Order: sequence, then structure tokens, then C-alpha cells
Amino acid sequence: MSGRFSTLRNGFKAAAFSRQAHSHAQQAQSAFARASQSSRTALALSLVSGGTLAWYSALYGNPLFGEVKAESAADHGLHAPAYPWAHKGMFETFDHSAIRRGYQVYREVCSTCHSLDRVAWRNLVGVSHTVTEAKTMAEEVEYEDGPDDQGQMFQRPGKLSDYFPRPYDNDEAARSGNAGALPPDLSLITKARHGGADYVYALLTGYVDPPPGVEIREGLNYNPYFPGGAIGMARVLYDGLVEYEDGTPATTSQMAKDVVTFLAWASEPELDQRKKMGMQATIILSGLLALSIWTKKFKWAGIKSRKLVYNPPAK
Repeated sequence: MSGRFSTLRNGFKAAAFSRQAHSHAQQAQSAFARASQSSRTALALSLVSGGTLAWYSALYGNPLFGEVKAESAADHGLHAPAYPWAHKGMFETFDHSAIRRGYQVYREVCSTCHSLDRVAWRNLVGVSHTVTEAKTMAEEVEYEDGPDDQGQMFQRPGKLSDYFPRPYDNDEAARSGNAGALPPDLSLITKARHGGADYVYALLTGYVDPPPGVEIREGLNYNPYFPGGAIGMARVLYDGLVEYEDGTPATTSQMAKDVVTFLAWASEPELDQRKKMGMQATIILSGLLALSIWTKKFKWAGIKSRKLVYNPPAK
């Protein structure tokens, strides 16, 4: 009898051991499957990340390591110094006398090569010229208009709504007249160049002879503030080149300062108004903030300062 129980007990132990071994095998297989799935997922993510990095590097360069290039500081041009412009401060505005003189420099010197497509004659009214002066200057220019009743284009005097005329009919004509170089439009030049007005002023006054060892190709001029140092535009501002109406001495630095002030205004004609609106908004919002603080204290003073007293019932 005892032998029979011993056999049954051994059979149960063997069955339990078999089930335990089978369970361990299933767990091991499940763990292996999870590990394999994780490996495949990690591999797929690595391939996607590597492909994305390669695509980005091909388009924009390596974002992790800077590219090594054989360049010098001259390839980027000298950094222009900071000048104390009248319109630079938060509470300061444009020098409108300088804008008027700068327009004269642009008209007599710069307009022979550079356009000012985004400025109309009406923009000068109330800034540097009167309505009559702006109308007179506009009427001196002939603009093509039409068609008329016969379908023909015709020439008419300019109006205040017309924009400043271009010196060339198209870009090809501009390149042909400037040895292959295209003079940029000056409407946004102080916003389109690193350094802004400081850079333009430094460029206009920075023409010097090339240092020893620097060769400038024929037809180009040396200016250390221009990237590369070789610029197609020759020096155009010389002492006494224009005669100011107000008697201001027309030195090179004065003319450069005035024309850069005019170009800075052309790039941001709303600058003075924007500063004025910003100051008004600051004053109004400051007043509203003070009023809201007082209202909050007035409304909550009685609630925060009241005293709660507990009177237990009399026995």
C-alpha cells in the first residue's frame, strides 16, 4: 500500500516538475520574443534617425560639428562699429532735417544706379517736404500710363501716388551699365544687411587702398567692410559733392550720415509712430495695472481683515 502511494506521489511530483519546466520554457520564449521585438524597434528607430540626420546634413550642413573652411575674417568683412544715431533710442525719433538732406544725396548721387521701389512721393509729405514740394518733384518725372481711348500708352507727369522712378528698365540693363554687377534696391537696405545703418555708413566711408599682399581685380574696389573686400561700387561720396539748402557743410561723413538716415527712414517709415503708440500703450496698461491692484485690495480688504470669533454655547 505504501509503495502504491509512493508511486502516486512520485508521479505528481514529476507532473508538477514538467508543468513548471514548460512554464519556464514559455516564459523564456516570451522574453526572447520581447527582446527580439525591442531590438528590431531600436534598429528601425536608429535607421530613421540616421537617415534624418543625413538628409538634414546634406541640405543644411552638419548640425553637430561645425564645418572647417579655409576662410579669414576678410571673407565676412569687418564688423561695423556702433554709431550714435538720432533714432536709435527708445524715446528718440528720426532727425527729419537729416532725412531731407539724405534725400538730396540719394537723388543727386545714389539714384543714378540704385532704385527705391517701395517709397512713393506721398511718403515724403510731412516728413521731409511739404505737399507742394513733393508735387513739384513728382511732376519733374515722366511716367508711362494708359492705355488711352485709342489703346495707346502715353507719358504723363508724376503724381504723389507714383513711386520713385527706376534708373534702369530691367535687371539686365542694370547689369550692363555696371560691369555685370546688379545694384541692389535701397528700400530695405538697412534691414537687409547685418549691422543695419552702421554697416551702410561704414561701407560708404570705408574705401581705402588695399593693404600689401591683397590684389584687387580690375574693375573692383577695396572696402574692408564688404564681404571679401572687393566691391564693384566705387567710392561715390566726396567732400563738397552736393550743396545743402540749409548750409550744412557737405563733408563725406555728413553726406553718409544723412543718406543713411534717409535710408533707415525708408526701411521703417512707421518707426516714430510705432514708438509713440508703444509709449501710449505702456502708459495705459500701467494705469490699468495700478487700478486693478487698487480694486483688488478694495474688494478683498474687508474679507481678509475680518475677525471670526467663536462663542461657545452657555452651559
